[in-house]
Amino acid sequence: MSKRKKQLPLLESVVITDVAAEGKAIAKVDGMAVFVPNVVPGDVVDVQLTRKKHNYAEGRVVRFVSYSENRVEPFCEHFGICGGCKWQMLPYDLQLKYKQKQVADNLTRIGKVELPEISPILGAPKTTFYRNKLEFTFSNRKWITENEMESGEFFGIREALGFHIPQRFDKVLDIRYCWLQNDISNRIRNTIRQFCLQNDYEFFDLRNQKGLMRNLIIRTSSSGEIMLIVVFFKDDKEKRERLLNFIADEFPQITSLLYVINGKANDTIMDQEIVTWKGNDCIYEEMEGLKFKIGPKSFYQTNSEQAYNLYKIVREFAQLSGNELVYDLYTGTGTIANFLARKARKIIGIEYVPEAIENAMENSKLNRIDNTFFFAGDIKDILTRDFIIEHGVPDVIVTDPPRAGMHGYVIETILSVEPPRIVYVSCNPATQARDVNLLDSKYRVTRVQPVDMFPHTHHVENVVLLEKR
Repeated sequence: MSKRKKQLPLLESVVITDVAAEGKAIAKVDGMAVFVPNVVPGDVVDVQLTRKKHNYAEGRVVRFVSYSENRVEPFCEHFGICGGCKWQMLPYDLQLKYKQKQVADNLTRIGKVELPEISPILGAPKTTFYRNKLEFTFSNRKWITENEMESGEFFGIREALGFHIPQRFDKVLDIRYCWLQNDISNRIRNTIRQFCLQNDYEFFDLRNQKGLMRNLIIRTSSSGEIMLIVVFFKDDKEKRERLLNFIADEFPQITSLLYVINGKANDTIMDQEIVTWKGNDCIYEEMEGLKFKIGPKSFYQTNSEQAYNLYKIVREFAQLSGNELVYDLYTGTGTIANFLARKARKIIGIEYVPEAIENAMENSKLNRIDNTFFFAGDIKDILTRDFIIEHGVPDVIVTDPPRAGMHGYVIETILSVEPPRIVYVSCNPATQARDVNLLDSKYRVTRVQPVDMFPHTHHVENVVLLEKR
């Protein structure tokens, strides 16, 4: 007989005191930290513990005893289930306050460096419909909500088109209305779902890897262009053509209608052939007269309007006069490199993904920029002493690494090269703070500017200027 798992306790009338990491809130019970999602400071709740360690615990709310005066009503019907927009119950000014605090805490506790006064966080002009890209998943294992179980609706349709439930890879929440992307996204998704249900198109079985309909990817641009990528698990020519023709007729505003046959075990399409069914194979984004080509595999900041504000901060921190050699590390599709090119003598961009470098070079050509030079490969392998001797010692390094931060060898190289200025852009203030600590021997932090790219989430972008001591 297996050992019965011990029931964890229910904590009553717990007062939520602060916001913690990963968007959760925190309370202290008998000296122990208790982390709880979907609550705000000032809420008083009964908490069922779901995990208990020696010095902390995690739990979920089973009853609100009283609500915080700072709480607002979440505007999305899917709040608390889909896993996105976890801070809807916080007023936007408080979201900004806690994001600013997150940046300061990380730079203080992890960075352990002397800091200037941190500039007030730059809030987003739009707090809804701000994303230019969303990916939805078809599934035959719809997540059943408590309301649906109580109503008996779950005995009906089990197909879903929406977002994955956190920690449940094979469960998808059917999304009726999403506030993240231009409303055309909702109309496209709901119309396609209805067509597939009415015409017996098999939704994907993620656990058993079978079915026809796999994913939808919708990209929009500020110029009004729309890209739709329909991902099939297998090629059923008759059904594929019927659906794509229906979409083209129903939504003539789609300027780029593409499809993919992805029979792999994972959802990524980066290694797949993408076929243009109707219209163009790309859309374009614009920024200060510059045009950026965005293909189905291109990386582009998902908040276009706030990305422009972010890049202006990078340019300001770089302090370019027109004579500088700039290294743009983790350049992606070269957006920052091309944005800075008019103000610099020469830009060198380095990126791991070859397709991204191809896009970067194409964007330079598109904008008649001739002082950018791009290199594909692992940055720690490219950024060597020989490379720097050949291409020149940078006056400024701009670095925008992934969430994991910079590789140790890259930091060592930067310290040996000693550029006068480093502009460090990060989507993860914790790893940024770690790297800033490693650079502290030769650099001091002179400016810090947080930027909110993702309202109603705990994520925050941060730009740090480091100047040589």
